[in-house]
Amino acid sequence: MSIFAIGDAQGCCQQVLTLIQKVRAASPKATFVFVGDLVNRGPQSLETLRFIRGLGQQAKVVLGNHDLHLLALAHGIRKLHKSDTLNEILAAPDREQLLDWLRRQPLALMERGHLVVHAGVLPQWSTQQTLDLAQEVSDVLSGPNWLDFLRQMYGNKPDCWDDALQGADRLRCIVNALTRLRFCRADGTMEFTSTEGAADAPTGYMPWFDVPQRQTAATPIVFGHWSTLGLTVRDNLVGLDTGCVWGGKLTAVSLDDHAVVQIDCPQQRKPG
Repeated sequence: MSIFAIGDAQGCCQQVLTLIQKVRAASPKATFVFVGDLVNRGPQSLETLRFIRGLGQQAKVVLGNHDLHLLALAHGIRKLHKSDTLNEILAAPDREQLLDWLRRQPLALMERGHLVVHAGVLPQWSTQQTLDLAQEVSDVLSGPNWLDFLRQMYGNKPDCWDDALQGADRLRCIVNALTRLRFCRADGTMEFTSTEGAADAPTGYMPWFDVPQRQTAATPIVFGHWSTLGLTVRDNLVGLDTGCVWGGKLTAVSLDDHAVVQIDCPQQRKPG
């Protein structure tokens, strides 16, 4: 059975449907892994969330920063941003079922030998450590004190991993790496401001996947989050955010042979 990873949907439900139909025209029994940011900025966040949840065993999901933002927004921990398109979810009769399902999704998973995350992996983390640290967050997020965790989740510090980190600092560092990372220093110090492409790294920083001696270099990693990077397919790296919501493409990549399937997307948001 073929497995395809799909890039950031961001509330573009019609494009998700079209892409899945295109994949299944060639691979009728294909299943899917979504790399996070299921919702927000696109016009159909509610429909997208309902559809992906409704796929059941045919789809897996890792959480992205916009998905976590929805959870925080729904419980008054974050304020609505001007660019948010989440009101339909907040007003939906099945809101609680959707949000409960969302908070129980992982931040990292292994599929067909690929490590799947939303944004990035710190250079000092091994593949197994990445999965273990993601599970630490999932255990809290799916547990009884998950709202306390969300209240402490936001912030840019600590910006460098230390195995001795504990409590909210530890969880925040893990979340920031897995859902926000683009650039870091050779020692793993993260930078959260720049959104440019890989060639425009801030001075002293580099794309997280180009750090020398990265511990996960031997494991293929699938990620999204970085629309200005564009489609990136290497033996050990698959970057899938191709800017669907910005008028780019929605992309699926086979985890068996890295074959690419794409559809064109109408522009839903303008940069800036």
